[in-house]
Amino acid sequence: MDIAGKTAVVTGGASGLGRATVERYAADGANVAIFDLNDELGEQVAKELGDSVVYFNVDVASEESVQKAVDAVVEKFGALHVVNNFAGIGPACKTYGKKGPHPLDLYQKIVAVNQVGTFNVCRLAAEKMAANEPVNDDGSRGVIINTASVAAYEGQIGQVAYSATKGAIVGMTLPMARELASYGIRVNTIVPGLIHTPLFDTIQEDYYKALEDSTVYPKRLGKTSEIAKL
Repeated sequence: MDIAGKTAVVTGGASGLGRATVERYAADGANVAIFDLNDELGEQVAKELGDSVVYFNVDVASEESVQKAVDAVVEKFGALHVVNNFAGIGPACKTYGKKGPHPLDLYQKIVAVNQVGTFNVCRLAAEKMAANEPVNDDGSRGVIINTASVAAYEGQIGQVAYSATKGAIVGMTLPMARELASYGIRVNTIVPGLIHTPLFDTIQEDYYKALEDSTVYPKRLGKTSEIAKL
């Protein structure tokens, strides 16, 4: 799909991978709606990138919040063609450890944001995309790009909830792609490894160095701009 003139929703678009993708789409001539909960950063990014970028305070796990926002996007820009799901959380916690069993409410919160939130945005965005006129000779109406993680396959200690949700996103990709194919909507999931997001600016240098040394080639963490290009 030619990005120029199309409209994209980027969840988690105020920072990290989402922000890099918003910047890339805007540079390529798209209209972009940032769905995030960080009002300060979201509004700042929208202001910096101009009238083609707007910010919405959206809780991806809330049906009402997402429905209201996707309706507003279509009202403002006329259609919705692309969705990138980056919104997610991943607090470290073991199934059982010195502090006791993994708190169930924390596990449920991670599932609600990462897994349910991703699906919630997909299903409501798909409804809007299905109403589009085809944008090319292949009958394409939309593209959904979800974000899992290498943790879906190679989860580390403390990632039991995070890995479970990312595995679920991998698992939903193929059936969703099959279900939406007849509407001309493609569905893909990307599986990033170690990417230098703002999270890495807060950790100890020796830990960061150890992560960097664990990479094969190139010997560094990935850049958010590389994910945006993908």
